[in-house]
Amino acid sequence: MRSTYNSVVTAAIALCLWLLPGQGVADQLDELFRQLADPGTTNWETVERDIEIQLSLSGSASADLLLRRGQDALEEQDFEAAIDHLTALTDHAPEFAEGYNSRAIAYFLAGLIGPALDDLRHVLVLEPRHYGALAGIGSVMEELGDDEAALAAYRAAFAIHPHRADLHGAIARLERAIEGTAL
Repeated sequence: MRSTYNSVVTAAIALCLWLLPGQGVADQLDELFRQLADPGTTNWETVERDIEIQLSLSGSASADLLLRRGQDALEEQDFEAAIDHLTALTDHAPEFAEGYNSRAIAYFLAGLIGPALDDLRHVLVLEPRHYGALAGIGSVMEELGDDEAALAAYRAAFAIHPHRADLHGAIARLERAIEGTAL
């Protein structure tokens, strides 16, 4: 029941965003990212949610179904099924960044670091402002012990989304670690 409610709410919000007069989807997304990057934006949670809704719209009912199945499998920690559904999605909709982003999460959780990084890089080719993919690269690089690459990725994500405390904390932690090793 709750997932049906969430789907209906997401669809309604997406429809409202779609119907804003005088703006195409790309224009709306540009405006949302501009608002998110402004440290003075007080309703950043709403802006963040609107961006995530826009990024999750594939424009295809079958692609949406594959994304939902993949994300459901992720929630159930069935990483193999998630990877299967999300691979079908990326095959069906190769220009849909969120398919690659979700599959990168599934790969990472399955311990497949190389494929996760490949998918995260693909997300950024399709949507360079995808702060989630940038933060994901930061997490992977940190896990691999490459603190400088992790810091660069976290800083790039923070430039797009300066409201996330987890990014601020990761940057501060890595700056201390890198400065500490330089002495």
